[in-house]
Amino acid sequence: MKSRLERYLFLCTRLVLGAIFIAASISKIAYPPDFAKVVANYRILPDYLVNIVAVVLPWLEAVVGALIVCGRWLPGAVALANVLLLVFFGAMAQAAARGIDLHCGCFSSKAAGAPHMLWYLARDFLFLLLGAAVMIRLVRERFLVTKNTKGQEEPEEIAK
Repeated sequence: MKSRLERYLFLCTRLVLGAIFIAASISKIAYPPDFAKVVANYRILPDYLVNIVAVVLPWLEAVVGALIVCGRWLPGAVALANVLLLVFFGAMAQAAARGIDLHCGCFSSKAAGAPHMLWYLARDFLFLLLGAAVMIRLVRERFLVTKNTKGQEEPEEIAK
């Protein structure tokens, strides 16, 4: 059985990860045209995909965040969150490498404001670490087997 502190830390980490996704979705859901401008500024997608991404992505973030917070479908939700975090980090890294200064659109749908690409990259890297920590714990819990009091093997339970 895992220590109470370890379960508490996992719960806090999971809730923070889910809250990040929920918080990131709110402004984008409320102002899809503004978020479409932010998506277009990355200069990655063809024009016909910009509006689709601007509408679908925030809802995907909200659902993934809610699933993580609620502890439902956790392995899949956390895996999807990590894929999204990698895509976001990659999009910002390519923009920075190409010399494109932009507002990341991470927590706001407004394209205005002073760009701080290094800050955005550092922050998203920390989000990646957070997502990786939750995923590692889930994988460890899923595939590690412990002995119960009768000497029989059984998987450890994931703290919710």
